[in-house]
Amino acid sequence: MDWLDREDAEELEAEVVGERRVSLGDGRDIGDVSLDLVFSGEVVQWRGPAPYYFVRMPEEASSAVRAIASIVSYGWGCISVQGRIGETEFTTALIPKNGVYLVPLKDAVRRPTEISEGDEVEVHLTVGT
Repeated sequence: MDWLDREDAEELEAEVVGERRVSLGDGRDIGDVSLDLVFSGEVVQWRGPAPYYFVRMPEEASSAVRAIASIVSYGWGCISVQGRIGETEFTTALIPKNGVYLVPLKDAVRRPTEISEGDEVEVHLTVGT
């Protein structure tokens, strides 16, 4: 996984210039914030009134997202991402849940890739710009 180191991530909280442009505490301007992640996870189904499928992000990936969440969140803790599973590309919003993030899997993502509950999938995400 690629992301900012902990020292830079802590400094990111210090100064946000513009909507998502960040300047580190030492004066370095790192520009727009983005984070590329690749991880594997099991597909789980939420069996509510409208069943939905998710992949739970591992703790390490969730920590990296949390480090920039205040910069990239659009509200309620949700964070827009661009994703890919196999050859299927999609956009969605990460949902915070019990200290990690959930990646919602729409039918438009699951059907072409034949993903079902219990499958292990590799998820590629870009968080931020």
